[in-house]
Amino acid sequence: MPTENSNSNLMVPNLIVQKYGGATLADPQKIKQVAKRIFDLHKTGSKIVVIVSAMGETTNQLIALAHQICDRPSLRELDMLLTAGERISMSLLSIALNDLGCSAISFTGSQAGILTDNSHVNANIIEVKAFRVEQALNENKVVILAGFQGVAQSSKEITTLGRGGSDISAVAMAAYLKAHRCEILKDVTSIFTADPKLVESAQPIPQLNYQHLIEMTTWGAKVLHHRSVQLAAEKQVNLFVGAANTTTADPNGTLITSHIQFDHQFMLAINSFAHLYEICFINENNSEYPNTKDDFPSYLQKNQIGQLQLLHSSSQQQKSKYYYTAPIEILNSLRDFEKQQNYFKITNQELSSISATFALPIEEKNMTQLIELLTKNDIELIDSFKIKNSAHFLVKQQQKNKAIQILHAFVLQDSSLTKSGLT
Repeated sequence: MPTENSNSNLMVPNLIVQKYGGATLADPQKIKQVAKRIFDLHKTGSKIVVIVSAMGETTNQLIALAHQICDRPSLRELDMLLTAGERISMSLLSIALNDLGCSAISFTGSQAGILTDNSHVNANIIEVKAFRVEQALNENKVVILAGFQGVAQSSKEITTLGRGGSDISAVAMAAYLKAHRCEILKDVTSIFTADPKLVESAQPIPQLNYQHLIEMTTWGAKVLHHRSVQLAAEKQVNLFVGAANTTTADPNGTLITSHIQFDHQFMLAINSFAHLYEICFINENNSEYPNTKDDFPSYLQKNQIGQLQLLHSSSQQQKSKYYYTAPIEILNSLRDFEKQQNYFKITNQELSSISATFALPIEEKNMTQLIELLTKNDIELIDSFKIKNSAHFLVKQQQKNKAIQILHAFVLQDSSLTKSGLT
């Protein structure tokens, strides 16, 4: 995350950073619609920086293409390949804006001064030096940036920030430029109490604070990358999540700041990870392998496996469990690599997590009630635990959707976001 992103002298009060997701840029017609929306906002006098994701399913298609060449492509070359997706989006959007008569310029992550560490596939931003962005804004241009990417500060290699990394790019740039707010614009109107594609009765959430959204995104909510929310909290960047196909004056959406507080311990949202692996470490004293779990990420990098996200670990009766998640292509590579070594073994690869995030820290009675609710409805719990404001349940993948729907129905029993849903 940026350590020195406060160097900007721009301080423009009407500066807005917008990030458009891949679904909103999926074809030329949608790109033209986004360009018209940006142009209309620019005509009101706002300074605008736009961060774009790759069009539609481009990233998935590029990853699939690489895996048609080999099972574990070089992570350095994978970064070179994947950054092409955002470059296509940024240039097409800039072309569309200029065609409307709106002066616009596009930059790659490296041109925009997004400096990262040396990790490939899942790099961290360590500094922002967006001098060219500031110059273009001073010339009253709309600036279009390729999200998800940067350049390693020491090696000068092109890097990517991991799936969903365009969110991180947007928040980092908003922090550097001291933007009025950072808008994450998607094909949904707000953050919901559950995935509306899965749960028809999901309700919009008008306001959240950073801590709630960090927990939700860390445990599966796809609205933002969890590292982007952590960065927004650290730098006090006001976030707004809304639909890309509405007017800029539309009041719908979700506002995220540090000021939102709740008085009741109702459940805010149900989230899930579709895939995670339970991993057992062995041969820890073997000199061929890392001696601690902390070395596991570097071990994977060395063997051309992208980094995993550690969700939880526990130890009981001399048995340790480590639950990791990652994009499915990385988990598949991990599963294939597992057979070739004796350092770690996947002890369960058919798990999903379901998480219930509360307005206030979860109490033991809440946890007990939710466990009883799930087991009464024939949900087999592999593991369960609570962390801060959230209750977490590990289930078999085939029971994930059912568990989400059961918990969400329970959320709605008490008018959703108005009063306590638990006794």
